[in-house]
Amino acid sequence: MKVASQIDKISRFQQLELVANQIVEGFISGMHKSPFHGFSAEFSEHKVYNAGESTRHIDWKLYAKTDRLYTKRFEEETNLRCHLVIDNSSSMQYPKLTETQFFYENKIGFSVLASAVLMNILKKQRDAVGLSVFSDTYEYYAPEKGSDRHHRMLLNKLESLLENQAPRKTTNTVDYLHQIAEKMHRRSMILLFSDMFQTDGENTSEEKLFAALQHLKHNKHKVVLFHVMDYKTEFTFDFDNAPKRFVDLESGEEIAVFADNVKEAYEREMKQYTEKVAMSCAQNRIVYVPVRVDENFEKILTTYLIEKQNFG
Repeated sequence: MKVASQIDKISRFQQLELVANQIVEGFISGMHKSPFHGFSAEFSEHKVYNAGESTRHIDWKLYAKTDRLYTKRFEEETNLRCHLVIDNSSSMQYPKLTETQFFYENKIGFSVLASAVLMNILKKQRDAVGLSVFSDTYEYYAPEKGSDRHHRMLLNKLESLLENQAPRKTTNTVDYLHQIAEKMHRRSMILLFSDMFQTDGENTSEEKLFAALQHLKHNKHKVVLFHVMDYKTEFTFDFDNAPKRFVDLESGEEIAVFADNVKEAYEREMKQYTEKVAMSCAQNRIVYVPVRVDENFEKILTTYLIEKQNFG
């Protein structure tokens, strides 16, 4: 769901909360056409106000109509604990944005805005949210909380990921997924945003990566992997046949090739790898969701709502 251009032109990313709210409101307004008819993003019913209760949730519009005090009874009072995990390695900064592109048109920007969108709907439902960020270090950790102050702190951190994009950050997904898993003591929904590209080497085998994903499932957590890709170039390798110089964003290694000469082999390898990731997720009961940076956020929100309903 593309965001109104006038909002984006205010700033590349400083209106993150405003943009996220616009996306959520647009999604909620269209839910009557979806399988989530009747889903309440705010509250489920009213109850009579009793003297001594907090006045915070009194419905003053209803009071004006009925001359009686009612409060909004929220469907879930911080019942869900959700932990967002963002891969912030240099490969997530692909593709390099031009001055005319919006910040969410590369992988890290898309993941940051998607996280802000999820935080917005979690806040509306009074659920607790935490955040982890990793690359070649465990950059940030905040446990799940539901306060406004905590929400603001996480938004500030998300904005900083767009401001401070240091070059040459490799991916140490295996080690930090294990560390994140160890921090998850209470049953939670874990939502991971990553392109799943790994640094070559003996310490980053696919088996170890899949073992780390499996570790996230301990304590009966619900785990969703949003596999973030620039589909046109990263999956289908859609380049013209002029000679190109490809640069590894994490190692700096360069190679010059004609795209057409390697397109078929590249697409075959990429298809096989994504199928392995999807199969490993299925075997470990991890929800695997491929997402493209040129798509809207409806798939992410719909996945979240479905998995929340199944998260008993």
